[in-house]
Amino acid sequence: MKFNYIEDISKFEGQKVTIKGWLANKSSKGKIHFLWIRDGTGIIQGVMVKGEVDDQIFGLYDRLTQESSLEVSGTVRKDSRAPGGFELTLSDLKIIQIAQDYPITPKLHGSTFLFDHRHLYLRSKRPHAVLKVRNELIWAIREYFYKNRFVLIDTPILTGAVGETTTTLFETKYYDEGKAYLAQTGQLYLESAIASFGKVYCFGPTFRAEKCKTRRHLNEFWMIEAEEAFYDNDNNMDLQEDFTVHIVNWVLDKCQDEFKEMERDVSALEKVKKPFPRISYDEAVERLQKAGSGIHWGIDLGGTDETILTKMFERPVFVYNYPKSCKAFYMKPHPERRELVLCSDLLAPEGYGEIIGGSERNDDYDSLVERIKEENLPLDAYKWYLELRKYGSVPHSGFGLGVERTVTWICGLSHIRESIPFPRTIYRLYP
Repeated sequence: MKFNYIEDISKFEGQKVTIKGWLANKSSKGKIHFLWIRDGTGIIQGVMVKGEVDDQIFGLYDRLTQESSLEVSGTVRKDSRAPGGFELTLSDLKIIQIAQDYPITPKLHGSTFLFDHRHLYLRSKRPHAVLKVRNELIWAIREYFYKNRFVLIDTPILTGAVGETTTTLFETKYYDEGKAYLAQTGQLYLESAIASFGKVYCFGPTFRAEKCKTRRHLNEFWMIEAEEAFYDNDNNMDLQEDFTVHIVNWVLDKCQDEFKEMERDVSALEKVKKPFPRISYDEAVERLQKAGSGIHWGIDLGGTDETILTKMFERPVFVYNYPKSCKAFYMKPHPERRELVLCSDLLAPEGYGEIIGGSERNDDYDSLVERIKEENLPLDAYKWYLELRKYGSVPHSGFGLGVERTVTWICGLSHIRESIPFPRTIYRLYP
């Protein structure tokens, strides 16, 4: 049977429609029953009046419970007081299934309870709004790369090569080949594709076996990665800047209702305009020390350092050219200061910290071999990666954006676990 979606209801004023969905809430004034029905695209109020519908249908109200599934038919009527500006004068109601003792009630629940029931909590208004923003963000990402003629390259999830560090690998046995690892990044494989397509990207799940308990870390997350032939580190930052402005503007345009539901102050997002501030790692350390941080030169910025630093700026800020001792082996050495690498982190404002990491890649065979050995990585596993430096090697750069950290910032969330449908942390594998 044909049915309609609530998001389209304004097109059918004065007409009879059929809605299929779930009961969000109900109330009664004796001879008038009110049903709030949601279908994933919106919520609408259905009004059922005694005497205007069959008594048996009117009596079904008493059987309905929160989250019962149902089908209703009625006439669309404009009403400025109703959610969405329209309501349904019901003429028919069919129960599909009665929900028994739905555990998430209007009372206040703790976060542990809600994440234990995440498979049900997704139906609630707040996670629904967050995941709608996530959906639009992903559309914005794909649209940007398509319009800018990047080619999608699907990279493997099982790999024998370490992308970041050996201390954060999920390991598994791979037949007679020995050990395999869940991918930390698709970057190394993207680098092979630039000689075929010039500009490429991948988008997929990423796994880090980090025993972190912070509000910024997940053990499984989604990352968008781009790689560009003939781009230096400055070109790469220019691209990240343009990309970030695009995705923020997209969600601002598409998600006003969701931001209202989350009570997100979007004035901070409206300030995300080009150009972004750019400061060197040296300057960042100096600023942080003056602000009371205990950081010393040579170590990576911690979450607290990023929070302090980003509160000094209203827009995202680049920190560039870190010490090689705290960055990955594949980054290109600074031509004048060999203790540094040509890289950047993009830190989101309002204390949210790093959302993008990028660098110019080391395109020289000999120095790359040296760095792999310095990190005590298995040289054989990188034979194919090193061969890229033998056959038409060129300067190239790339970056990776963590979807969940970006959603967390854009939505103003207090914890990254809200930004993904089913979070995976060191303490959570259920549901």
